[in-house]
Amino acid sequence: MARHDQRVGYGLPTILAVALHVVVVAFSVISLPQREAEPTSSSIVQATLVSTETTTDQAQRAEEARARAQAREAEEQRQAEEAARQAEEAAAAEEAARQAEEQAQREAEARAREEARQAAEEEAARRAEQAEQQARLREQQEEQRRQQEEEARRQREAEEQHRREEEAERQRQAEEQRQREAEEEAERQRQAEEQRQREAEEEAERQRQAEEQRQREAEEQRRREEEAERQRQAEEQRRREAERQRETEEQRRREEEAERQRQAEEAARRAAEEAEAALQRAIEGESDAVANARQGEEAANSFINLVRRAVEQAWVIPPNVPQGAAAEISVRLGPSGELFTATISQSSGDSAFDRSAIQAVEAAAPFAELRQLPAAVQRDYRQFNLRFRPGDVR
Repeated sequence: MARHDQRVGYGLPTILAVALHVVVVAFSVISLPQREAEPTSSSIVQATLVSTETTTDQAQRAEEARARAQAREAEEQRQAEEAARQAEEAAAAEEAARQAEEQAQREAEARAREEARQAAEEEAARRAEQAEQQARLREQQEEQRRQQEEEARRQREAEEQHRREEEAERQRQAEEQRQREAEEEAERQRQAEEQRQREAEEEAERQRQAEEQRQREAEEQRRREEEAERQRQAEEQRRREAERQRETEEQRRREEEAERQRQAEEAARRAAEEAEAALQRAIEGESDAVANARQGEEAANSFINLVRRAVEQAWVIPPNVPQGAAAEISVRLGPSGELFTATISQSSGDSAFDRSAIQAVEAAAPFAELRQLPAAVQRDYRQFNLRFRPGDVR
């Protein structure tokens, strides 16, 4: 919204100045009766004046004094009335000044509102005019661009026409040159003059060709830059393709690793199942020997051998195991042969090797054959150690 300063009117100051002058004039007109100052006598001679006035003269002077007194009273009353009238006029002037000031203020507010409205309308009109001017300017620019393109096209056509004409002119001049060679010396001089003219034209042509050469070089430079940009984009595309290929390869490698892990777990599970089956078969084959064993130690040894074979069948040895690696696993079983814990009591120094040993024990468990041992030795074989070396479990 446009900001407009409120105009200061001159009506109120003018009225106040007039009222002030009226009051000053009123006070200057009204004057109180003053006693006439008696002149100071400078004479040092004192004398007594003997009045020679008659009674008639004294009466006449008294009458004149009364007349002058009445005139002064009338004048004083007139002046008082004039002062009262001027005071009333001053009050009326002050009221009129106040009303004029209020009217001036109302008019100033009305003018301010009107000026604000006009300013808003002018601002809107100015913005509309600016928008229209910008639209016209854009149209003019578009028209100029079309004209420039048309002018460039006409110039190219004119240059092409000029080149064809010059080519035809050169061919015609060559033919005339062959004809002029058979003419007289004067003709040769004329031809020499024409030759000099042609040299000037050829110089102009060479300059034109040099300009065209510069334009071709500029075009070639632009083409090389575009080719470099295309190569950069192609290199960027190849880099992105390589990145996607690496990501795909990494994803495929992770999937293959997961598949190998799944296969290893599946192999461990199958090995555990086979160990369990072999253990069952071994138990069935050796059940008579265990049942008829005279000593509990023989049955216990058979149990340990069954555990060792089951663990060996479930053991998946990791690749790249260090030479001479060995790990000892402490196994603790429950009363029914279930595995409570399998911990490393002696590490091989290779975490993958140690982890594979623990996984083998976990895969071969539970060892239900523990319940087939004599009750006297079951407690002794609920905790034992297994030593893992590549190709052997003891």
